[in-house]
Amino acid sequence: MLKVNPKTKKILVPIISILAGFLVGALIMLIWSYNPFEAYASMFSSALGNMNGIGETIREATPLIFTAIGFAIASSAGFFNIGLPGQAQAGWLTSIWVVLANPNMPKALLLPLAIIAGIAAGALVAGIAGWLRAQFGTNEVITTIMLNYIVLYSCQYLMQQIMPKTMRIDTDTTKTIAANGSLKIDWLSSMFGDSRINAGIFLAIIGVFIYWYLMKKTTTGFEIRSVGANPFASRYAGMSTKKNILYSMLLSGGFAGLGGVVQGLGTYQNYFTQTTSLDIGWDGLSVALLGGGTAIGILLAAILFSILKIGGLGMQTIAGIPYEIVSIVIAAIIFFVAIQYVIGLLFKNKRVTASDSQQEEKIATTQDQAPSATSTEGGRN
Repeated sequence: MLKVNPKTKKILVPIISILAGFLVGALIMLIWSYNPFEAYASMFSSALGNMNGIGETIREATPLIFTAIGFAIASSAGFFNIGLPGQAQAGWLTSIWVVLANPNMPKALLLPLAIIAGIAAGALVAGIAGWLRAQFGTNEVITTIMLNYIVLYSCQYLMQQIMPKTMRIDTDTTKTIAANGSLKIDWLSSMFGDSRINAGIFLAIIGVFIYWYLMKKTTTGFEIRSVGANPFASRYAGMSTKKNILYSMLLSGGFAGLGGVVQGLGTYQNYFTQTTSLDIGWDGLSVALLGGGTAIGILLAAILFSILKIGGLGMQTIAGIPYEIVSIVIAAIIFFVAIQYVIGLLFKNKRVTASDSQQEEKIATTQDQAPSATSTEGGRN
């Protein structure tokens, strides 16, 4: 048993989970007489071996960053938001609709308007679940699951029955959006081998920074984390539990909606009828868990998942290995992350020295002072 400090342990556990997931995938390949070395070599070669592959890997990671941030915000407040697919789908359809409805509007106005509309749509869907939880104590897992289906079939109805025929190619597919509402950047796509990489990656980087700043440097973030850690103590400190429940779900849905916006305005340039919940929602949840809810962790986990997704296609075509093996690897990684307590038993907490204790006391003192400042703020609200 290795002795490590808690910070190192927090880093080692997801790394071991990833390695264990790859090992499980390798064992399954061996059982079915596939060569795991050839498989993983073709996977990484496809995802990172050329500029087109790198561009597609970045493009695939972009919406996952947004949906992962959405899940992480709700999780910080103590909620399990599994309505990410529906929130992303609402953002996707809304943003495409706005662009198609305003074909002659200048890009400087149309693109921000479409992005904001998509964010608002995702926030609205999540806000319903947040309001029900805040007012009636309704279980958000149940409401967000139901909302996924409500959004899925509502989007089908809106697409096929309400959207003007002039915006559609047929009942299942819209027209391609004009350049004035697109996130596509020609020079960026050319730089990465004519891949579908788009300006969404810049929005994702900004989003990661906003998430970090919001949760670590603002009163709102502090209150959200406090409510998630101990709602009774936070209420005693003067914080509004209902307000922070609603805020966290609105922010969560807004980021998930932005993930759908990037899919629509960036990757596909249109909207087409979905027959099932969006994968970026479920994958974003997994990314958030693997990344430990931290900004840098989410960024790195999204890239890893993207490598698995894009590289898995190359593994199938080059090495002749079924794509389902990739799904098994992803599932295994999440399984080991979920049982991180068991993996954590491999490490023993390092003995705390006197200097470490003094440092921890300083941090604790700083944190103890924060609620008093927030209490006044909460009382005003």
